[in-house]
Amino acid sequence: MRRKLAVVLAAAMLLTACGGGGDGESTDSRAGDQARKITVGVIPILDVAPIYLGVQKGFFAERKLEVKLELAQGGAAIVPAVLSGQFQFGFSNNTSLLLAQTRGLPLKIVAPGPSSTGVPGKDFAGVVVPENSPIKSSADLSGKSVAINTLNNISDTVVREAVRKAGGDPKTVKFVELPFPDMPAAVMNGRVDAAFIVEPFLTIARNQKGRDISSAYAEATPNLSVATYFTSEALLKSDPDLARAFTDAMVESQAYASSHPDETRQVLSTYTSIGAEIIPTLTLPSFPAEINRQSVQALADLALRDGLVTKAPQVDALFQ
Repeated sequence: MRRKLAVVLAAAMLLTACGGGGDGESTDSRAGDQARKITVGVIPILDVAPIYLGVQKGFFAERKLEVKLELAQGGAAIVPAVLSGQFQFGFSNNTSLLLAQTRGLPLKIVAPGPSSTGVPGKDFAGVVVPENSPIKSSADLSGKSVAINTLNNISDTVVREAVRKAGGDPKTVKFVELPFPDMPAAVMNGRVDAAFIVEPFLTIARNQKGRDISSAYAEATPNLSVATYFTSEALLKSDPDLARAFTDAMVESQAYASSHPDETRQVLSTYTSIGAEIIPTLTLPSFPAEINRQSVQALADLALRDGLVTKAPQVDALFQ
């Protein structure tokens, strides 16, 4: 997994050298009062509902931004696309950005994304076990197999921290990499003892008689900022007005999504394949208008403590 990440990051560095950070397009876009065209790399999950809602509500158009939302499987594709200038902005969990920062990739966080609700048992992610499992709390995950979507990233660090805080031994947890859609069946069939699952698969697992025993995001650190929007240092330097306009539109989008949960749920059907029958029952993330930097620092500390990095990430260097 580490070798795979190294290859991706090396490719991103090469793309940066060849692509020049997309300076030409952003500079040309500033001419006159024309709308500036931007492409934003996102993932088809609940977390990015505010940006879809913001586009729908005209928050970006008001700032003369014409937004194209490009779906990707994850940050491994989004990071190099942003660095090369193919995307002007991208979405990623904060641990991935911290890992990129320690490897010298020139990225900057520019806008808030989803956060934990901060309420154990009422969060958009949780550790699920079969209904009849003897596992009752995070401490009981010691020595057990736990499915996560990506090894050596945010999921295993928050699960380890939840186990640690509950009095268990995080070093003995056996992590198994599985896609989120495969997790409910893997838990119910006994392929793994537990799975750290996000919505909508958390609700699907519960509907299949899964039992949520830990809200690892909420338990790891207060009001955890799970993911954010970022850009390249090159774009930030060449077109700060563009970055500022994007940030302002995203802040307004986050605030609107937070205060209009019904509309936020409705927009999910426009870019995900989530069944209409379960959308009303999903637990939405929190969508704050500000990034909780202390929680990003907590993720950096966990990454170092659990060996994801060999040197401490410089959190302040990730922000403008």
